[in-house]
Amino acid sequence: MKYAFMSFSCPELTLPEALELVRTSGYSGFEPRIDAGHKHGIETAMTKAARAEAKRMAADSGVTLCCLASSVQLASRAKLADALDGARRAIELCADIGIPRVRVFGGAIDEGMTRGAAIGQVAEALDTLSGEIGDDNISLCMETHDSWCEPAHVAAVMRLTRGRHVGVNWDVMHPCLAAHADISETFGLLRPYIRHVHIHGGTYVGGLKFLPIGSGVIDHRQALAELMSMDYDGYLSGEWIGWDRPNYLAEELSTMRRYEEALTCTR
Repeated sequence: MKYAFMSFSCPELTLPEALELVRTSGYSGFEPRIDAGHKHGIETAMTKAARAEAKRMAADSGVTLCCLASSVQLASRAKLADALDGARRAIELCADIGIPRVRVFGGAIDEGMTRGAAIGQVAEALDTLSGEIGDDNISLCMETHDSWCEPAHVAAVMRLTRGRHVGVNWDVMHPCLAAHADISETFGLLRPYIRHVHIHGGTYVGGLKFLPIGSGVIDHRQALAELMSMDYDGYLSGEWIGWDRPNYLAEELSTMRRYEEALTCTR
C-alpha cells in the first residue's frame, strides 16, 4: 500500500520542506490542501512558472503529489456556479503540476432541497466537470463527508454519473462517526468507485477528537483488509488537522504497516 499525508500536518512548511518531511517520515505521497493558508504554495493562483517549478521539485524529491484537496462543494444551487469555477481552476492546476486526483465535497444541502434533488445535482456537476477534463488522467473524488457521510447517498451519486473521471474519496472515519456505518457495508457500496482514501482515527463526543489509529471505534485494519481484497493501488492519505502529538506521522504509518503485514500473512 502507498501512504501519504495532507498538508494539515505541516501547514507552516514550504513545499521543499514538506516533501522532505514526507520522505524522512517514511511516506511516499503528499496531499496539498488549497485555500487554507498553508505555506506549500500550491494554489490555483500560481503562475505557470511556479507550477512548473512545483512539478520539478516533486519529481526531484521522489514524492508523489497524490491528490489536490480542494474545498469545492457541489450540492448548493445558489453556489453551484462558483463551485464549478473553483473545480475548473483546481483541475487546471492538477493538469499543470501532474496531480492525478482532486478531492471535492458534496457539501451542505440547501434548505428545502430534497436529498434526491441534491444527489441529481451533484451527479450532474461531476459529469459536467468530467466531460471537460478530456484526455488528462485526473479523477474527481467526492469525499464521504459533511452531508454525505451516509455511504448509500454517495453511491447513489456515483450510479447516476457517466463520466470516466468521477470516483470516491473514501474517508474511513466520517461514515463511522457521523452515520454509524459499518466498514464492510460501506466498502461494499463504494468499492467500484474508490480512487482515494483518507485515514485518521477519532471519536465524536462533544466535537471531533483525533485518536491514534488502532484506538477508538474506527477499524482501520478492516478497512485495509477490504482495500487489499480489491488490490487497491491508490493512496491512503492521513488527514490530521491541528493534532499536536509528537511523532504521530511515524506512529500512524507504523500501525498501518503492521496491519498490512499481518493481513498479507493471512491471505
